[in-house]
Amino acid sequence: MDGLFEIPGAGQPAPGSASGQVPSAGSLGANTHASAPLAVRMRPRTIDELVGQQQLRAAGSPLRRLIEGDQSMSLLLWGPPGTGKTTIAAIVSQQTRRRFVEVSAVAAGVKEVRAAIDGARAELARGGQETVLFVDEVHRFTKAQQDALLPGVENRWVTLIAATTENPFFSVISPLLSRSLLLRLQSLTDDDVAEVIDQALADERGMAGSTALDDDARAHLVRLAGGDARRALTYLEAAAGAAASNGLEAIDLATAETAVDQAAVRYDRQGDQHYDVISAFIKSIRGSDPDAALHYLARMIEAGEDPRFIARRLVVHASEDVGLADPTALQAAVAAAQAVQLIGMPEARINLAQATIHLAVAPKSNAVITAIDAAIADVKAGRIGQVPAHLRDAHYGGAKDLGHGKGYAYPHDEPFGVAEQQYLPDVLSDAAYYKPTSLGAEAGVKERWERVRRIVRGG
Repeated sequence: MDGLFEIPGAGQPAPGSASGQVPSAGSLGANTHASAPLAVRMRPRTIDELVGQQQLRAAGSPLRRLIEGDQSMSLLLWGPPGTGKTTIAAIVSQQTRRRFVEVSAVAAGVKEVRAAIDGARAELARGGQETVLFVDEVHRFTKAQQDALLPGVENRWVTLIAATTENPFFSVISPLLSRSLLLRLQSLTDDDVAEVIDQALADERGMAGSTALDDDARAHLVRLAGGDARRALTYLEAAAGAAASNGLEAIDLATAETAVDQAAVRYDRQGDQHYDVISAFIKSIRGSDPDAALHYLARMIEAGEDPRFIARRLVVHASEDVGLADPTALQAAVAAAQAVQLIGMPEARINLAQATIHLAVAPKSNAVITAIDAAIADVKAGRIGQVPAHLRDAHYGGAKDLGHGKGYAYPHDEPFGVAEQQYLPDVLSDAAYYKPTSLGAEAGVKERWERVRRIVRGG
């Protein structure tokens, strides 16, 4: 049936093994053959073999309780590609001895969803195994398709494991969300990806030590993977094939570059390149050169830089170098940062690029950072003084006897909504921190501020 896949034998003991045990390390498993892709052969078989996601593997965590306690509990797995969503579903099936049925959110319709649930119900009715129903990319399901899952979840005819790369609070219907345990998966770190690669090189399900990997080639594959274990293993397999074709015993950088058709980006996320490139990126935006800024953005993206780091720098730059010359710059930067969190890479590269161009072509003003730094400098120098009596809190008993609030002019009662009165402490009565420029939208701010300042300070 289109869109519906059942793995026979999933969750059942392997021949010759004790009941309920996972196949031995040397076995490829009931459904994994020697010619299967490396990423399939190296798929973890137990929760302890899962790399990364420490928060899900910890003792007493919901996932571990589900697996070790053999509980019926539906899960929503939310995270970037290649972080282990499909693997977790398979582990739950294997370690709890359940049937594993996968419904394709791309090809399946309501008919296929109901057929999967009816099959699980019938299996239970005849005393058979419980069923793990895995729905990948559940956000692609329509509301009607998601509604069709509800009876199986409510009646526990299936243990639903639904995976999504998009925020489920926006893409999954509320009834399904409220009936499932939401688990958030994080992108794998570079160390996690390196561990996945090293395991594949050594494990007999993988390359069994037949191929070595140079350090610079490993670093290149890790960067290209971008936190995606599946991608890392796909690239490793391609590089190993290229090395074997060339009669090489080890995968060097040149072979890795050729195999994945992508040159290594000379970029160290912990070293000089990290700081040099982000510095050039910010200075290009400050210098109003969007082409140069996009070049450095592309270098960071291709090198696997954390997109959240890039987004944070854009948010800072929006106030530091654009400020009120374009008040929408901060909105654009914050929106890009939210998009990074909401949809992730690679799609969020578009949002980062839009914010980069917006900030680069915007009029520039550093009046905001200059103002706050000048105010902080005075405070650090001890120029503080007492809060003027008429500005002090007068809402508690006895405050008025102390003169608090006496003589305060309520600005809304004054012409133009501005009152002439002292706001700064006496020692700072002539301080002028904010000095708006005449650039962009800040020109209008400057004109208004000069008029207001003359009224407030009497002259």
